[in-house]
Amino acid sequence: MPEASDITDIRHAVRQLCAKFGESYWLDLDRDRGYPTEFVQALTDSGFLTVLIPEAYGGSGLGVYEASIIMEEVCRSGAHAGACHAQMYVMGSVLRHGSEAQKQYYLPKIAAGEVRLQSFGVTEPTTGTDTTSLKTTARLDGDHYVVNGQKVWISRIEHSDLMVLLARTTPKEQTNKKTEGLSAFIVDVGQAVGNGLEIQPIDSMINHHSCELFFDDLKIPRENLLGVEGEGFKVILDGMNAERILIAAECVGDGRYFIDKASRYATDRVVFDRPIGQNQGVQFPIARCYTEVEAAWLMVEKAARLFDAGEACGAEANMAKMLASEASWRAGDVCMQTHGGFAFAKEYHIERKFRETRLYQIAPISTNLILSFIGEHVLKMPRSF
Repeated sequence: MPEASDITDIRHAVRQLCAKFGESYWLDLDRDRGYPTEFVQALTDSGFLTVLIPEAYGGSGLGVYEASIIMEEVCRSGAHAGACHAQMYVMGSVLRHGSEAQKQYYLPKIAAGEVRLQSFGVTEPTTGTDTTSLKTTARLDGDHYVVNGQKVWISRIEHSDLMVLLARTTPKEQTNKKTEGLSAFIVDVGQAVGNGLEIQPIDSMINHHSCELFFDDLKIPRENLLGVEGEGFKVILDGMNAERILIAAECVGDGRYFIDKASRYATDRVVFDRPIGQNQGVQFPIARCYTEVEAAWLMVEKAARLFDAGEACGAEANMAKMLASEASWRAGDVCMQTHGGFAFAKEYHIERKFRETRLYQIAPISTNLILSFIGEHVLKMPRSF
């Protein structure tokens, strides 16, 4: 377990870094649909974005708990961690399932900031979160796999050097289990674009840099297979718990951001000759949101500590993500209500964060699927779908 002083030092250092990129920086990027290149580089140079990479490969060798602290502080500062958070959890797929040659080749370069691995190619337009029914195929042909298909909502692909791609190598009807026959690959994005990979950006309500991908006989070298052929679902699944924990931490950061804003404004804003925060109708909703966000953080901590101890944490990771995403959304709604009309003015920055935090009740897994997981796997009730 990390020392409290170490966590305090991490928080302080991340706050100092984020302070160099004020909210106006993020507002300008949101308006222009720009990518925070300078911010991501600063996080990388500081070592914060590569904390999960073991020291043997040039990283800090810290745990998901410390990574959660970093992501929480980034979001609390008003930044948008979604621009870079995948660098942490996608890397884990290479660390846990890559060959030693792959780890030696890729991880030091990622740790040094020479290459970025920020994209997971999983979701498809016709299957959504029904991952085992994906239709993108990879066929072995000599020394290469030939990939055909389509992906959607693939974030940061235009700002990533590498992508972990999931494709079906054995038809679903020829497998004993629907989770079999899927394989994961490391894709060199620069080499792939124009040689079988086409990228089309999606114009969406938040600046998340998401794209649609089209594969037309894309060749991937055989040595870029990640893990064992046909067992790619395990590769992806192992990264999902870390992803849920980190995004839950980001939602806690968003929630604390909203509560900070709302409580300060309610204290300073005077209407009818008194601070609006003196009114219970304004004060109590903010206090309730604070309570909900702090409770969600306890579940994030529990899930992260279980993950770092190598223990099962699927239920805790899912619950943390659900509780934190709902708490941050409610905190955002209360913050909007507290600011009244000013909340809609972009210069107050609230509406941007309000849009950003809404995503996490849908992605990377929807609230209903989490409830289904809890119902079936924790409470042992019949499968609901």
